[in-house]
Parts: sequence; structure tokens; C-alpha cells
Amino acid sequence: MPEFMKRAPGNFCWAEYNANDPLAARQFYTNVFGWQMSEMAEKMSDGSTYAMANIGGKNVCGVMQLPAQAKKMGAPPHWLAYVAVEDCDQMTQKCTTLKGNVMVQPMNVGPGRMSVIADPTGGMVAMWQSMKSMGPYLYDEPNAMCWNELMTSNMDIAGGFYAKLFGWQTTPMDMGGHAYTVFKAGDTMIGGMFGTPPEMKGTPSNWSTCFRVNHCDDTCKVIAKHGGKVLSEPMDIPTVGRYAVCMDPQGAMFTLLQPPK
Repeated sequence: MPEFMKRAPGNFCWAEYNANDPLAARQFYTNVFGWQMSEMAEKMSDGSTYAMANIGGKNVCGVMQLPAQAKKMGAPPHWLAYVAVEDCDQMTQKCTTLKGNVMVQPMNVGPGRMSVIADPTGGMVAMWQSMKSMGPYLYDEPNAMCWNELMTSNMDIAGGFYAKLFGWQTTPMDMGGHAYTVFKAGDTMIGGMFGTPPEMKGTPSNWSTCFRVNHCDDTCKVIAKHGGKVLSEPMDIPTVGRYAVCMDPQGAMFTLLQPPK
């Protein structure tokens, strides 16, 4: 589904960048992905501005100031993915019964209601209940979000949590000898999960957002040119495409995927 007005429950529906310097972040990602930015008229509760990134007038993601509370808790700049739900309050309560943690209680934000939760291993994701249409959104299109991936300290615990919370199906996949799990919402593959590599032991469990690109290698060069880093050079993954792990100038990780032709 390259374009949608409202995502079906259980599907990733939005990505949001929480930045130390939102203006610098907006410029960096505009340089990399060619996004156009428009500021929301209504200010955030802290007086900052929320910017919507779009391609041809269609929504892609958001950029905002890293909340003071998150910063106080030690959260670095990061991408936060949202999962569509029918009832944010009900699903947030369900999270606690499944031994997850509520990081941000349900609250009304613009055209919907949201909360931020953490699975029992610490991976954080947001939930979004849409109450008013904001127009068309792009997904799995060039320079838009196409996938989300969880690195976790315990695949069994995390996989079980998301299966019970969102009804995701978990399908094991062999990734060259490395254990990998694909998450499905219905019959649609929406994300993946892998265990924390030994060399990264101690790294907090976390979700990363993946953006589809036409030319992975060229995009990596643009990222480096504008102050970002390529942490894992482009590699070919059979049946998946060409993939790279990157970091922006403020330290937030994200990934790129060039689908196979």
C-alpha cells in the first residue's frame, strides 16, 4: 500500500524524529530525501513547532523537539515509529497487563490520540488513534518509511509481547545464519526483529525506522556529505534488497533499503 488515508490497526502508520536541534534535522533530511517541510500552525505544549515532512503534498513523517522529560531521562535524538490502533486508551492499558511499560500516557495531539510504550525488553514504540483525517500518507514509496526493525535483548519475550498486543504474526527467517523474525499484520510483512549482536551487548533494545530509496549507495554518499555516518556499508540481502545502517549528525540511527529490481 504505497498511499493511505487511514492505516488499518496493527500497521505502522507514522514516523517521528525527536531532535535536539529540529531545524538542523529538517535541513539534513531534506538534503538526503528531498522532503518538503511545513510547520503546523498550533504550537506544541512546550512552545516548539512541529514540522510535517511531505513529498508532493503527501505526508511522510514528522520532526519535533526532543521533549524535555525524555531528555531528562537520558533519551538521545531518535526516530519513533507509530502503530495504528482503534482505541489508544484500551491498548495502553493492555500493554501494562502484558508487562510492558507506559512511557507517555494517552493524550490528545492534533488530529488523534497517542501514547508511547516500551515492551518488556525496553524497545519503545508509539500508538496512534486517528480521529480526523490529515490527508494522504505515503508508505513504502521512495524516500518514505517502508519498514521498522527491533533490536532486542530477548526475541522470545519481545515477540510474544507484540503478538499479544497488536496481534502480529511472528515468522522466523534465516538471515545468513543469524536468527531473524518477521512481523506480519494479517498477511502483510511490516517489520522485523533480531537479537542484540554480541559486539553490541548492553545496548538498550530499540526500534529503528527504515526508508525506501532508489539508490542505496548514492544516498549513503549524500548522508556522509551532509555530516551523517554510514555505520554499515550497503550490502545485498537476498530477496530483500540493498540495505545500509546510517546515523544522522545528531546521533539518531535509521536504515535504508533499495528493493530488488
